[in-house]
Amino acid sequence: MSRRVILTICLWSGAVLLVAPIGMWLSDVQLFAFHVRQFWAVPLLLGLGLAALGVYAKFNEIKERFGHRTARYWFNAVVMVGLAFGIVVVVSALVTRHSYRWDLTENRRHSLSPQTIKILQSLKTDVTATAFYRTDQPGKRGAEDLFRQYESYSGGKFKGKSVDPDREPGLARRYGVESYGTVVLETKTKSEKVTDAEEEKLTNGLIKVTREGNRVVYVVRGHGEHELSNTERPGFSEAKAAMARANYEVKELLLARDPKIPDGAALVIVPGPKNDLFPQELEALDKYLARDGKLLLMVDPFQAEGLKKYLAKYGITLGDDLVVELNPLGRLFGIGPEVPVVSQYESHPITRDMGGQMTLFPLTRSVSPAKTPPKGVTVQPLARTSPESWGETNREELQRGQLTRDPQDNSGPLPVAVVATMDKARLVVVGTSNLASNQFFNAAGNRDFFLNAVSWLAEEENLIAIRPKETKQAPVILTASQGQAIFWLPVVILPGMAAVCGIAVFLRRRAST
Repeated sequence: MSRRVILTICLWSGAVLLVAPIGMWLSDVQLFAFHVRQFWAVPLLLGLGLAALGVYAKFNEIKERFGHRTARYWFNAVVMVGLAFGIVVVVSALVTRHSYRWDLTENRRHSLSPQTIKILQSLKTDVTATAFYRTDQPGKRGAEDLFRQYESYSGGKFKGKSVDPDREPGLARRYGVESYGTVVLETKTKSEKVTDAEEEKLTNGLIKVTREGNRVVYVVRGHGEHELSNTERPGFSEAKAAMARANYEVKELLLARDPKIPDGAALVIVPGPKNDLFPQELEALDKYLARDGKLLLMVDPFQAEGLKKYLAKYGITLGDDLVVELNPLGRLFGIGPEVPVVSQYESHPITRDMGGQMTLFPLTRSVSPAKTPPKGVTVQPLARTSPESWGETNREELQRGQLTRDPQDNSGPLPVAVVATMDKARLVVVGTSNLASNQFFNAAGNRDFFLNAVSWLAEEENLIAIRPKETKQAPVILTASQGQAIFWLPVVILPGMAAVCGIAVFLRRRAST
């Protein structure tokens, strides 16, 4: 083999060895007990040496060839291709080793909610999620992407994988999986199946397999309260379903028959009684609070007035009014002045994550802390209406639909929800029960406000956050002419212009040589 051939081989071998470290870094192959990536410097130094030797030995030949115009053109082309290749390699390396996401959707539908992130960051036990999808099933990629997001916030506590049940039928039978798209969440002691790889279902399943014990919410009935089974606008079926999805067992409680709160109650809800509770029922609530109970009272204007005296001993004052608000924000929701739009919240775990959220308080009365609370009781407001609101006290004007601010009416901002604590006992009072009715439960931030109050009362503050939002479709509707323009511009016109410019440059360079 001639000296010339040997030098040429050295030159090209050096070039290949210079590229080899990039492949070693990206592939991360393991050989015996060592990672190939650890030795990336070896081919780099060897490649530099061989390339330098080849260039030095053939320097005069290279210099002579670069004296021609065609060679310079080829050299420039090689340099440009090399730069482009280098940029692609660097970007690929960054993408492979570092994950970045930008969610530009209107309601951040592709990002995890603060509640999910908080739950993942507070995991104390390892959780494994197994999604059963066919290899060619469309939802498989979405499930794997969701698992990667969960893993990134769990600190190694959450692991997800997808399995084809047709290829591993034994595993599917072991978990009792009967349909594609089922996800099984599993810890050392518990397992839970969810029907789809959606954030809300997955997070609720995660809560269930990591929660200790059973949490029961009792809802008082017998005095005209909202009914849990009613699916019409005044009903509480949406609130019940939301609590069930958060893994609370919701039960009705008829205190008039047996005036005692069952042991182990996570909390008790009194949702808008129209008539006064009996003395023995109020006494049962007092005994429950005395043993560190948790109570959510939702008291509508001009109804169950006996609760005013009952709540006064806990440092809470119910206003004898209906809060109205002549605020243009209400027009955005198609509501009238009797539905104040609340966006001002006090500092408290219930409202901590609700900054920027609006909540609707339909047909609400003012609820405020007493000027001098009883000893051992701490009371603070949770939410206030806007300065444009006032508490209307004239019932005759309200019946006639006349809304005028009189001197005896209290001017806004007015508190419409308060919280009181007595040692470990907790009490939340809201000036309206319609906030959680089917008609308004899913409006604005009502669902989050209600469920945050439930979670705080149940002493599960890790569940207090803005919950996963439903997928919101935002289709782009184009006219026929707009559709044709979108097709012709990127598909025909721009590529055609690039082709014409390329041919013109080629012909011009050819004519000049």
